[in-house]
Amino acid sequence: MAACFYIAGCVFTARFPELSARIQRYVQERFEIPVVRCCFSQYKLREFEEKMPEGPLRESWRALPDSADVRPGDVVYSLCHNCANIIEEQVPGAVVKSLWELIDGDDSFPLPDLSHVEATLQDCWRAHERKEEQDAVRSILQKMGISFCEAEPSRGQTRFCGSSLLRAQPPRNPKAAPRHYVEQAKGLFIPHTEEEQVRRMRDYCRTLKTDTVICYCHYCLEGLLQGGKDGRHLAELVFTPQEGPANTLLSQEPPEVEL
Repeated sequence: MAACFYIAGCVFTARFPELSARIQRYVQERFEIPVVRCCFSQYKLREFEEKMPEGPLRESWRALPDSADVRPGDVVYSLCHNCANIIEEQVPGAVVKSLWELIDGDDSFPLPDLSHVEATLQDCWRAHERKEEQDAVRSILQKMGISFCEAEPSRGQTRFCGSSLLRAQPPRNPKAAPRHYVEQAKGLFIPHTEEEQVRRMRDYCRTLKTDTVICYCHYCLEGLLQGGKDGRHLAELVFTPQEGPANTLLSQEPPEVEL
């Protein structure tokens, strides 16, 4: 019998610990899907534990299995595109899906009303092949009533993933997923100075039509904030309790992101 897992994502959880905990509870309570930390066994366990706030959030993170024994036929959900790409290449036959596909198919999910909000949708290069994820993201935005345009080029043509593509990638990724991070990454991951990264992000963000830009990748979010936009991760909109008028959530200050 095929198993099912949700990968919470180390980097996302370190940046959004409370938000990640809410997502984990949803996946476990609504679908009884086991949660693990990462796609890789024993990957920087101590380093990411120490990035979590002391107390219950760190303890609950520490209690999670570090990874899953994924086998062909198993279904893996995640919001981390690195995890999705690595599982896909390391375990041929595994079914890799995004968190957004799970939510979009859940008719009982209490999506907030964000009608009258105008934003730009930023697709991610790391997910350029994932049409089902791209479709689910757009469906969720429409269900929340957000009026959005798409950053061009979009979907499978985008070459944007924040400033992460302007610096060397972790050695793990090209070894674990060479199709994604070697064959399809020609001209990317070329190191630039931090000043040049910021300059390029600012130049890029000037081409976007709205101040608010919604993305579904933590690296994309990093770049949008570097570029001076009101960048929002989709998970912030979907899982953050909303109070007051429909635009209240998007009027809050964006999170600080460690660059």
